[in-house]
Amino acid sequence: MAETAAEKAATAKRDRVFLVVVDDSPEREVALKYACLRARNGGGRVALLRVVEPVPMIEWAGVGVLMAEERREEAEKLLSGLGAQVQEITGGMPILLIREGEPRDELLALLEEDPRISILVLASAAAGSGGPGPLITALTGRHGSRLRVPLTIVPGGLDDKELERVT
Repeated sequence: MAETAAEKAATAKRDRVFLVVVDDSPEREVALKYACLRARNGGGRVALLRVVEPVPMIEWAGVGVLMAEERREEAEKLLSGLGAQVQEITGGMPILLIREGEPRDELLALLEEDPRISILVLASAAAGSGGPGPLITALTGRHGSRLRVPLTIVPGGLDDKELERVT
């Protein structure tokens, strides 16, 4: 039996994945909340990406291994906590992703590799707090042509009421 246009649209909404980059910026919360509300209200899932810095070369290899393990454990703990927040808002389990390297490069590589990701959600800095941030600058500048999904930039100063209104 052939799938109707309405059934295809419903499946597409369920299959949408909103990717949020989990960095240490205060705007991360706004991007996360926006993605969760979009996923809840319009169907879809949230994916969380944490990029950890590689451990610099250290004379003692064992120390480097321990440092890498600690960074990964910290990333897992952070994503676990945020994952619970995502599940509370959306009712669904998020996709948790940890990569090691430079955030821009790892983000672009992930977008090329993972066809599940439909929309990238980033939040800009709140008004008066400086520029848009390195990822937004890179992705709206010279690296923008490498994006294969739409980029949603959420104003970092939105409060919960405003986020509910726009999602």
